[in-house]
Amino acid sequence: MWALLLLIGAAAVSADLQDLAYDGQKVFRVFPQNDEQVGIIKSFYSDMQVDLWKPDSVTLLKAKTQVDFRVEADKSAEVEDLLKESGMEYRVLIDNLQAALHAQLDNKARTTGHSYEKYNDWETIAAWTANIAAQYPNLVSRSVIGETYEGRSMYLLKVGKSGANKKAIFIDCGFHAREWITPAFCQWFVKEAVETYGRDSVMTRLLDSLDFYVLPVLNIDGYVYTWTNDRMWRKTRSRNAGSACYGTDPNRNFNAGWCTLGASKRACDADYCGSAPESEKETKALADFIREHLSTIKAYLTIHSYSQLLLYPYSYTYKLPLNSNELHSIARAATEQLSSLYNTQYEYGPGATTIYPASGGSDDWAYDEGIKYSFTFELRDTGRYGFLLPESQIKPTCEETLLAVKYIANYVLDHLY
Repeated sequence: MWALLLLIGAAAVSADLQDLAYDGQKVFRVFPQNDEQVGIIKSFYSDMQVDLWKPDSVTLLKAKTQVDFRVEADKSAEVEDLLKESGMEYRVLIDNLQAALHAQLDNKARTTGHSYEKYNDWETIAAWTANIAAQYPNLVSRSVIGETYEGRSMYLLKVGKSGANKKAIFIDCGFHAREWITPAFCQWFVKEAVETYGRDSVMTRLLDSLDFYVLPVLNIDGYVYTWTNDRMWRKTRSRNAGSACYGTDPNRNFNAGWCTLGASKRACDADYCGSAPESEKETKALADFIREHLSTIKAYLTIHSYSQLLLYPYSYTYKLPLNSNELHSIARAATEQLSSLYNTQYEYGPGATTIYPASGGSDDWAYDEGIKYSFTFELRDTGRYGFLLPESQIKPTCEETLLAVKYIANYVLDHLY
């Protein structure tokens, strides 16, 4: 009966997604060359409520920097006319968002419950966390580290062979609701860990010597909302006092230069920093867990998309961390490992200069708490599909990312502090 309900649920969710009104919406990539052209894009943001994909804050728009943004169907012709008029270099990345959304769900086996090669809704992921722990009791245990704003349990998997005084690596996915490839990676990582234990010498050594805390989805309420209401939703789903706008950007909500660079104090903005650091139940649950386990957690990896980047602190300041040379060396070697499989090219470096300045991020916060190996992955792609990466790319994306994660984990194991 449970299996049947899962099948019905998955089919219903897919149908809901495909019925949403994205027809005619476009995604543009523009290259403003001067302040006047930057002003035009800012006017799109204020007057036409375009959805910034990259960078994700209007404060970060500047000349000679690529900008990706989504436009509502009824405004797309006007935006394109204004771009032509301005002489700004631009191209259409996605001509019809509805078609791209349909194309994203390109794994034809959509009625088989959980699959590592398709996007799973939250109910399916939650059931999977229980199943994987039951299936591999010697390697996986499940706990609840908190509740979301809407009352959903935040499941954390601890992956590793039981042992005394083990150090740990924390991995989280699903900070931003629309970045669906990231929860897919967290599930893939756990699958690979348990299925290759005893066969893969590197993974066996890692699980024997370390524990991995894996949070498959941090922003569960937002993720659910992307399946039911708005595929492009980014934030949490909390109510904001004195505003009709919902949600906070969880990756602007940590106490790391909170609400300074690249974050907004306006509740309606996608990069709203919240009313205070850790104002969101989800970010506070994560921060509380890490604080409680600071003596054992030696690395923090947070998985985002898109851009193909491997970032390390800092993002809230241009100041470099004390061990920046070491972090740079690790990032270079990890991206080399990643590209060895499918030749996917990643850039790497400190967040502020490699992508853009942003305050309140979990990676900077974790580093400042004393976790000196702190990294942010921005997975595929570089904008052709953006947040709508097709399911056919889940497997290769996860396979290559796993190589980088294993490299970092192995390095951490050899350099415990």
